[in-house]
Amino acid sequence: MSLLHGRNMLIGEPLVEVMQQLGYPVYLLAILGVSKLLGGIALLVPHFPRLKEWAYAGVFINLLGALVSNIVCGDTVNALYAFGFTIFAFASWALRPQSRILGVLFPAKL
Repeated sequence: MSLLHGRNMLIGEPLVEVMQQLGYPVYLLAILGVSKLLGGIALLVPHFPRLKEWAYAGVFINLLGALVSNIVCGDTVNALYAFGFTIFAFASWALRPQSRILGVLFPAKL
């Protein structure tokens, strides 16, 4: 939707209006749209575990930015949506299969 300047949440305001309300330049939609598209492809393509880690990081940072932006602007409804999607993204990363984990997050102490 970012690339097409579509609507927020399919039934909400057009994303151009949302970006202007949040105080961001409209051209940021193109950057976010391309980034989201490439991140989604990276998550769907088999193999490339390091690339997937970076894609998850990008998704998390994007959603966290949306959460903070909505909180600062006082939009609690969209902030709740952003918070929920941030939790889902984190859970997807944390609960991925063992075969897709690059290393140990918290190494055991000897």
